[in-house]
Amino acid sequence: MEGLGVKAPELKVFTLPSCSVCPIAKQIASEVAKKFSLAFRVVDMNTREGLEEGLAHQIMSAPSIVLNDDVIVRGQLISRDRLEEEVQRRLEKWRARASLEEDSNF
Repeated sequence: MEGLGVKAPELKVFTLPSCSVCPIAKQIASEVAKKFSLAFRVVDMNTREGLEEGLAHQIMSAPSIVLNDDVIVRGQLISRDRLEEEVQRRLEKWRARASLEEDSNF
């Protein structure tokens, strides 16, 4: 996908040290990222950089999960099955869009 001018998909989970379900969210997101061969990153909103990145996505609570710039969930735990469904749906949309962009370049 990166060769098509579209950045490679990255699944990010936004966390806070005080979040009791964040370890579970990190585990679920990590497993889903691995299943779909996505880059994975944990964003600590207790840091200035993490807070700024969270605010850029209008995220003010944890756990929150973002695929590239598309917020999947804000401030709540999502099941693995539901996260897989959401990631699959978004990836299919992006692939279709990338394919259309590629076709229009010919």
